[in-house]
Amino acid sequence: MNRKVAVIGVGNSKFGKRDDVTIKELAWESVKEALIDANLTQKDIDITVIGSTAYRGTEIYPAPPVSEYCGLIGKSPIRVEAACATGSSAAFTAINLIASGLADIVMAIGVDKMTEVDTSTSLAIGGRGGNYYWEFHMYGTTFPTYYALYATRHMALFGTTEEDMALASVKAHKYASLNEKAHFRNKITVEDVLKSRVISWPIKLLDSSPISDGSATVIFASEEKVRELKIDTPIWVKGIGYSSDTSYIAARGEWVGLEAARDAAAKAYKMAKISPLDIEYATVHDCFSIAEIMAYEDLGFVEKGKGAELLREGQTEKDGKVAVNLFGGLKAKGHPLGATGLSMIYEVTKQLREEAGPVQHSFKRYVALTHNVGGTGHYAYVMIFNR
Repeated sequence: MNRKVAVIGVGNSKFGKRDDVTIKELAWESVKEALIDANLTQKDIDITVIGSTAYRGTEIYPAPPVSEYCGLIGKSPIRVEAACATGSSAAFTAINLIASGLADIVMAIGVDKMTEVDTSTSLAIGGRGGNYYWEFHMYGTTFPTYYALYATRHMALFGTTEEDMALASVKAHKYASLNEKAHFRNKITVEDVLKSRVISWPIKLLDSSPISDGSATVIFASEEKVRELKIDTPIWVKGIGYSSDTSYIAARGEWVGLEAARDAAAKAYKMAKISPLDIEYATVHDCFSIAEIMAYEDLGFVEKGKGAELLREGQTEKDGKVAVNLFGGLKAKGHPLGATGLSMIYEVTKQLREEAGPVQHSFKRYVALTHNVGGTGHYAYVMIFNR
């Protein structure tokens, strides 16, 4: 990057089934919080990037009404989409606008209202996120089934169990119970997960993230603006990695990890000039419990096949070897697709500033990572931040 870029303001709406607001009002919840956090007004924003999938709501072109309602007319010429990685795509675009010198202060808004369609319709829309004709149309493969295929292969090769996967869900709910903005705030047990309804074996209901409404906003600024604004605790973008993979998974030849995530992580580590051992806190894309276990391995926290051991040993708990998803993750915090990647940055910013309250992790080097996957590794973004 030609110029250093920092996070200077963050906001996050309450996630969940938000029948109380329109998508415009939902976006404003996080935009307002981010502006207050950065001590800025809309006039200070050079350009806004809006990330939204919008396929499950009444507003299929949400950027204009969101921009208008949030007082950002004339500043929102870009809307991006990358399935479940849409929020990180918005952040990626915003960061590069600053790094290239085209702007000094950029706001990235991620928002989706996903509960305006029923579950079957939502699954059918999601099934089109891979390869429509070959996998969804011919065989009815939706994302729970994609991840079930990865789970069964991981189980066959490495001995990973349903109980191991359940541990990821239990951890997510434990921490979400402490997050007032989380979709689900109920604690669960391994037995609860194992007894929950099978969606696509071995994926069960409590192995799965919910269909959520929500928004998240991050304000980025150049190093010059950080100095000018006298920001107390800027959170610096140290590395960015990105990648993608084939539209249908039959072409990949491997089903125990996501090549796109490994590629993105390698690029991010190289740019940041660090190794996986330097990461103290991470948000990983736990759309299904097996996804969290694979993320540990894809990010290099542990060798392939050993991801479940980190869960069994409590190494990804608060104050563990590398704390993961202490706000509840996608599994329990919620997964409004457009907001998820930016909500991850909100989370690591709060952690690195030591503003995470009851889930505050103990840092030595103040290095954190976000890992956001679109589809089943169809897109991947890994970003590294430090204080």
